[in-house]
Amino acid sequence: MPVVKEVNFKGEVIGDVTLSDAVFGAPVHVPAMHQVVVAHLANCRVGTHNTKDRGDVRGGGKKPWRQKHTGHARSGSSRSPVWVGGGVAHGPHPRDYHQKVNKKVRRLAIRSALTLKAQAENMIVVDKFDIDAPKTKSMIAFLAAVQKGKKPLLVLHETNMAVVKSAANIPGAYVQHVDSVNVYDLLNHDQLIATPEAIKKLEEVFG
Repeated sequence: MPVVKEVNFKGEVIGDVTLSDAVFGAPVHVPAMHQVVVAHLANCRVGTHNTKDRGDVRGGGKKPWRQKHTGHARSGSSRSPVWVGGGVAHGPHPRDYHQKVNKKVRRLAIRSALTLKAQAENMIVVDKFDIDAPKTKSMIAFLAAVQKGKKPLLVLHETNMAVVKSAANIPGAYVQHVDSVNVYDLLNHDQLIATPEAIKKLEEVFG
């Protein structure tokens, strides 16, 4: 069974935490993680981009010149895409980029991502974030003590605005509630730092 270190907010090792094989020792399924990440990024797109084609641009109803005997190429509208001030040919229009991912595939991908973190020893458990008021200096000192990379992901079991605001000004650091854990954030961050309660919740939900 995977075992990770448990530290206090000073960065001192106070023990080990044994993780569940079903969640942190599961087989790694790369195609599932890829599908979920692609769907996540697609679902983040708003899809409100829009351009005007030749029928949407104001004006251009009159034929610029007669069809023949002018020396010009024939033209029926000054709003043609080849004209300056004309419409856009084959431009983007509002659309929905949403991609559906089955629940079983999403659960498989999350277990795979958590397993990767445990196997690579890029995961640590902190007994509690002993911080009462927002203080970036305290959070920087904690991250430096545990030496957990440039992009740590802090997973909490409850909303703690002191922790959120303390990490807000640290480049790469991100605080997330355990209910919002997703494959993209797990793979996009170097290290996973979670509370024991958050680990227990992950094992209950995905085990």
